[in-house]
Amino acid sequence: MKNLINKVYYYSSLIILTLTTSTSYAQSTITIATVNNSHMMMMQELTPVFEKANPDIKVKWITVEEGKLREHITLDVTDKHGFYDVISIGMYEAPIWGEKNWIQPIDTSGNYDVEDIIPSIREGLSYKDTLYAAPFYGESSMVIYRKDLVEKAGVEINDRDSWEHIRNVAAAIHNPDSGVYGMCLRGKAGWGDNMAFITTMANSFGARWFDESWKPQLETNEWQNAVSFYVELLNKYGPPDASNNSYNENLALFSQGKCGILIDATIAASFVTDPSKSKVFDKVGFAQSPIQVTDKGANWLWAWSLAIPSATQNAKAAQTFIRWATSKEYIALVGKTKGWASIPTGTRISTYQNPHFLKASAFAQDELKAINSANPVDSTLKPSPYVGVQFAAIPEFQDIGTITGQMVSGALNGTISVEQALKSANLSADNHMLQADYY
Repeated sequence: MKNLINKVYYYSSLIILTLTTSTSYAQSTITIATVNNSHMMMMQELTPVFEKANPDIKVKWITVEEGKLREHITLDVTDKHGFYDVISIGMYEAPIWGEKNWIQPIDTSGNYDVEDIIPSIREGLSYKDTLYAAPFYGESSMVIYRKDLVEKAGVEINDRDSWEHIRNVAAAIHNPDSGVYGMCLRGKAGWGDNMAFITTMANSFGARWFDESWKPQLETNEWQNAVSFYVELLNKYGPPDASNNSYNENLALFSQGKCGILIDATIAASFVTDPSKSKVFDKVGFAQSPIQVTDKGANWLWAWSLAIPSATQNAKAAQTFIRWATSKEYIALVGKTKGWASIPTGTRISTYQNPHFLKASAFAQDELKAINSANPVDSTLKPSPYVGVQFAAIPEFQDIGTITGQMVSGALNGTISVEQALKSANLSADNHMLQADYY
């Protein structure tokens, strides 16, 4: 019954989404489903350039927020409905879906220059050395902060500060009467929303999702300490209703000058330093993510990427679009038309060798340092059986992470204690692992 309700909801929503897209057709029409992040919206804006160069291909766009996107494309791919021709996925889905043949390999032949893709990004999007999703932009996480507020308070932020130090800085610059909150962190429930950040914090506190026998570890002291610290930090120095905020909401708060410290995706740096998008563009500093008992897993590794569902009827046109949108030529197009500080970063080695980008982007080296420091195969202090920094690359994690995110969000807004949240999350995770025959 639950699956039936989900499918009814999915297809009803699909009709609504479809009504908002273009209905013009050419020889081939590809439908792209993507997250509503700024770089993706820019790709949509530049689509006429692609269509002019490929007059036999028309592009329809469906852009939704992250949680809804994952719901729609997962149902579409697993049901093999074939509504979408190009989908946005990440380093969690790519190897799992590639192994299951739910998505097609990416054509990396000719002048695509697959060797130019940052190795950790390329490996994370591959299964058995075959690339199953092409990275559109890659990211890690880092500290983004207001240099003017920090200096005025007589404190400082450096690479790999302790979480206690970061909390003290947030306290020093927190001034809600003036509309400035000390700390902005993801609070919205979701395995790719609040749990992406919280897992990196928990890693640095010495936590892990599973032990070597795949037993969930959410009731350990390490998780308890990390989540308690997180809840107290946001409740004392965060914005109101922080449990409603994820990447886009916190990015907006920081860009409007309402947030002193933002710890989130490195890709945010290009927007908070853009004079057309940020009121504080000239007051921003960067540092590597905080640590506690270890620096392992303290910052995540991710790449929003483009993939082709196996059920598509337009594979050739989809390959053509993906090769264009993830190419060095596309990056140059954005640089020349939108400014080099606005290009999608974190994917290609050549980007960080480009003098135009390096000159325009104060964050370039900090971003690359964060990406290179993330190690998905060694992200926890104690041994763990999974690959992934802010997720565990197993099919069951999507549900486990989502439910845990809901529990932690409840702890953040005060409807449940941290202890009870983690106890409930651990019980749910244990049931998932038992049903999947991990033990």
